[in-house]
Amino acid sequence: MLLVNVEQNIVLDRSKLTSRHSTGLDTTEEIAKFDRLAKEWRDPKGKFKQILAFNQTRLIAIKKMIAQHLGRDLNQPAPLTGLSLVDIGCGAGLLCEPLAKLGADVTGIDASEHNILVASQHAQTNYISVNYLHCLASDLEDKTEIYLYDIVLNTEVIEHVADQQGLIETCCRLLKPGGLLVMATLNRTITSYIVGIIGAEYVMRYLPIGTHEWRYFVKPQEISAMISKQGLETINVAGMTFNPFTKHWSINQNTKVNYLLFAAKPAEISSV
Repeated sequence: MLLVNVEQNIVLDRSKLTSRHSTGLDTTEEIAKFDRLAKEWRDPKGKFKQILAFNQTRLIAIKKMIAQHLGRDLNQPAPLTGLSLVDIGCGAGLLCEPLAKLGADVTGIDASEHNILVASQHAQTNYISVNYLHCLASDLEDKTEIYLYDIVLNTEVIEHVADQQGLIETCCRLLKPGGLLVMATLNRTITSYIVGIIGAEYVMRYLPIGTHEWRYFVKPQEISAMISKQGLETINVAGMTFNPFTKHWSINQNTKVNYLLFAAKPAEISSV
C-alpha cells in the first residue's frame, strides 16, 4: 500500500538520483539511515510485515498477467527482458526490484523524495538496476515526444488523488500500443469502509489513522469507464482479501475491498 499523494507540489530534480555518488545523501550516517529504512520495508517480521505480505501477493498476480498478456514464460531466466515498465507511485520499490530482477527495464517514480531515496539506496546496495525519479507521472510526458512503456503500474495511488481521471489519462498515454496497464486500489463499498478504514486504521493499526478517505475509493467499473475513454479495454479484475486468522493475503474474485484491474491498449490505436 504505497501511501502517496501524487498531486503534491514538488520540484523535479533528477540530478540527485542518477548515480551512486549523487543520490542526495551527503554523509555516511544518512546513507546508513536510508539503508536501515529500506531493510525495514523488506523485513517479513518488521513493522511493515503486513504491507510486505500484501505486496508479495499482488506481485504474483501482476507477474502472471504480464506473462500472459505479453507472451512471456516466467520459468525462463530473465523472462521480462526487453520490456519497459514504469511504476507510478513506487514507494520503497517493493514492486520495482523484483520486476527488474526478471529482466524488465524498470523506472520507478514517486512524489515523495524520501521514498525515492530509500528505494534508490536499497537498489544500489543490492546492485539492482532501477531508474528511480522524484517526479509526478505528468513529468514523464514531453510536449514533443512521449517515452512509452510496455507496462504501466499504478498501485495504491489513485485513492489518494483528487483528479483521478487526469491520472488515468496520463497512465494511458504513457502506455505503448499493445501494452498492459495495472491499476490497484480500494473499492468504494461499505465493506471497504469497515475493513479498510475502521479495521486497518482504528482497530488493527496496520495503517496510520487518516491514511484513507473513503470518498476517494474507486469502483472497478468507474476505472473501466475512465480507461475506455482512452481506448483501453479492461481484461481482468482480481480481488485481494486478507484472512485475519492466518494473516495471509490471497487472490480471488472478491473485489469488495482491495482489487487489481488489468487493461490492455490495442496494438493499433488512434490518438485520443
